[in-house]
Parts: sequence; C-alpha cells; structure tokens
Amino acid sequence: MDPIRNPYSPGAGTPPVDLAGRDELLERARIATQRIMRGRPAKSVIMIGLRGVGKTVLLNRMRSDAESAGIQGLFVEAPEDRSLPALLAPELRKSLNRLSRNEQARELARRAQRALAGFVGALKVQYGDIQVSLDLDPEPGLADNGDLTLDLQALLEASGRAASSAGTALALFVDELQYVPENQLAALITALHRASQRSLPVVLVAAGLPQLRGRTGQARSYAERLFDFPEVGPLSADAARQAIERPAAAENERFAEDAVRYIVEVTHRYPYFLQEWGKHAWDIAEASPITLSDAQQGTRSAVAALDEGFFRVRFDRLAPSEKRYLRAMAELGGGPHRSGDVAATLSREVTSLGPTRSQLIAKGMIWSPSHGDTAFTVPLFGQFMKRIMPGSDWKTS
Repeated sequence: MDPIRNPYSPGAGTPPVDLAGRDELLERARIATQRIMRGRPAKSVIMIGLRGVGKTVLLNRMRSDAESAGIQGLFVEAPEDRSLPALLAPELRKSLNRLSRNEQARELARRAQRALAGFVGALKVQYGDIQVSLDLDPEPGLADNGDLTLDLQALLEASGRAASSAGTALALFVDELQYVPENQLAALITALHRASQRSLPVVLVAAGLPQLRGRTGQARSYAERLFDFPEVGPLSADAARQAIERPAAAENERFAEDAVRYIVEVTHRYPYFLQEWGKHAWDIAEASPITLSDAQQGTRSAVAALDEGFFRVRFDRLAPSEKRYLRAMAELGGGPHRSGDVAATLSREVTSLGPTRSQLIAKGMIWSPSHGDTAFTVPLFGQFMKRIMPGSDWKTS
C-alpha cells in the first residue's frame, strides 16, 4: 500500500481523518461557548481523561469551531515549567489587538490593553517568565496590585467587557491544565467565577488528566458548580471501528472484517493507538483489503514505535526510584492498585514511598482514582514497563 496515501495520523494532537465518536463532546463545548457569546450563563468545560484518548485533538477542534462562530479563541498548553500569567499574557495581547480594531469595542479594548500592561508590570518580578511587549502604558490601579488573584479578575473583567461590546466572547482553551500550580489555578477559577457573576462573555474550555477534577475542588470549593467535567475515554466499539474503516474508505481501500476486530481489541479502543495500528497495518499490507495477517504484523512495528516514542519519552523523564515504583505497579497487573500493595511488591513501607508517588502524580504518570489507589495515566504503560525492565533485578537495583 502506498505510504504517501496512508490516512492514519498518530501524533501529539494530530487530527485524524475521521473524529469518530466525539460528537457529543464537541456539541457540549459548542453550546457552552455560544451561550456565553450571547450573554447567557453556561458552565466552563474541563475534559478529563488518560493519555492517548484525543483530548488535544478535541480541544483544537473546539477552538476551530468557536473561532468559526466569531468567538475570540486563546489557546495555550500548560507545561510544567511555565507560569499561567506567562501563558495567558501573549494570547490576551493578540485577542485585545484584534478587538481594538472593532469600532464599537475600541475604547474598552484599549482599556483592557492598559489592564494587561499593568498586569504584566506588576507580576513580572514574581513571575519572571512573562515576556510580552505592549504598546500602551498601564492605567494606575487597574490590574496592577501584584496579587495574581485580584489582578487576573480585573484583567479578565476588562477583557470580557471589550469582547461584549464587540458582540463576541473570549474562550480560553487550555491543554494540560493539571500542570498549573494550585495557587495559579485558584486565581483562574476565581477570575472565571467573577466574570460569570457579572455575565461577562469569558469561558474556559480545558483538558487534563483525571486528577484535575480533584485539583480544581482543592483550589476552590465552588469549582464543581462552575465547571462541567466530561470524561474522555476509549471509543465505543462502533466508533473504534469507524476510526479504522472510514479513513481507508476515503482512499477507496478497506480492512478485512477480522483485521478490524483484531485492531479494535488490541488497542483497547484508545484513539491514539487506533491511529498507530492503522498506520502500520496499512504500510505493511501489499494490497486492499488489509488482512488480519497485515494487522498482526503491524502490531510488532506499532509496539516498537510506541516504545521508541510515546512510551520512551515519558520513561526517560523518570528517576530510578520512580521507574521501580511504576515497574512494581506493572507487576501487579492492570490496576488500579493499593499503595500498600505497591509497597509490598518493593518490600518497602508505604510511608517511605509517599514522596515517590507524589512526584509521579506531579509528573502526570499516575493518578489516584480513590484514596489510597494508584493507576497509570498512560494506557498500556504497564506492558511497556515489563518490556523495558524485564526479569526481577529491578526489585533490588
């Protein structure tokens, strides 16, 4: 099969040919953003799910849909080493520049730009990673207290008023929200709450790992009333089949029925893995229909590709003690696992492993479905740990 025509696209946030099984999530975000633009109340949306379920793809699609409807979309990804003010300031600058060209919104947009100048100037010492050039001088007393919670409220309020005067809305699209430190997350939640109370068109559409729901509640107790938390999981069996069959059909090719069943089963219906298996089965096949044998041979190359990239980049960030902790989890099976069972596997006391477990949660490698339980955030990572750390030497190394 011609690899140039291969329609499958495994990658970080790479959109598939067919976004199967996600219509309900897309519709939820569309309704929320357009209600906000029309001055009607709506909860912000925070999608939660494991790695590989397509959250970034969905977030990008939601942003595209919002912008097509005339909404000002701000897209940021929250890495572990950047502050929220540093991420938001450049995106707000671009949106406010666009709003300032709207005759009805010009004066309010310029005031919001002055608020942004005050915000950056007041917080630049505290958050040294803010780097944004601004054309207007700050307005004294506007978003310049040096307190993130107060200043972000004032900044989003001024920006929301400018958006309202232009007949649009500001939609903040934030990926990997779980990496935002708790005090900064609390400031964002407070600012969104204030905007909601004042019926301003400001909304958050975000994505993150499963621990994010608990983190928002810890940051602000009223978060559960401010956000919807739709879960993004594996596709349904029908949607998984569509994710394999439809891209091939668009190229006038097809998979044999048993090949489709095999791929759906071996990938556990995770969108990223469906794309990976589809790609490798296509590249191996000599002709259509792509057979069960092609799909099985594709498994070897798909697993090798995952081991070299998707899994390995996460493994290489880990300290030796963290690797042993994850290997112990893999030894216990699919999970979730009690922290005590992981400790027993390592012949350690639970309390002594607390810092390691906390660090793995902070790195986004594991999460706690319930108190004392631990589970992988990366599907099939346990199998990878067994491949890369075989035998039993890891217990004593």
